[in-house]
Amino acid sequence: MTIAARMLSVSLLLLLAACGSPERFAVAPPAISEKTRIAFASVEVRDVSLPSYAAADEIHTQADDGTLTSSSDVLWADAPERAIALELSQNLARLTDRRVASEPWPFEALPDARLEVRFAELVATTGGSFRASGQYFVAVEDGRRERSGLFDLSTPLDPAGGPAAIARARGQLILDLATYIARSGLR
Repeated sequence: MTIAARMLSVSLLLLLAACGSPERFAVAPPAISEKTRIAFASVEVRDVSLPSYAAADEIHTQADDGTLTSSSDVLWADAPERAIALELSQNLARLTDRRVASEPWPFEALPDARLEVRFAELVATTGGSFRASGQYFVAVEDGRRERSGLFDLSTPLDPAGGPAAIARARGQLILDLATYIARSGLR
């Protein structure tokens, strides 16, 4: 096979693969308008726990009757558990100007606190909101300042905006969650 024929074969394969490719949507970090003080100089964000539908690559929406729908043609750009842990740690770092990183902890000295978040719900609704509920835990080596709390948050989204609007709403919701945890669990 000649070089030109090989190049044509590769080009055709790439073209065919592109025709069936799903759309992937990334979550951009929203702007932060104010800083928040916390009691810890460093915080490790442990892996987050998501419901199975929220941990899937497909972007799900929930109807008023509770039915979840998704399409294999509309995917998150990154694995949701990894992406949300990173979004949470980056938002906390930007909000607090403290050393915050998701696990595994990249520094030699251990963190002052470890944050674990377990989501019971994380979903866009067809009614125009993105909702999250669950529980967070702050673990401290000496055990004296350990705490936990529940969260139940939502942010509006334009249902006509499609997956891009859902991605923007998730970004805002994770920032809202980072702010809530900083103020209620890390002070």
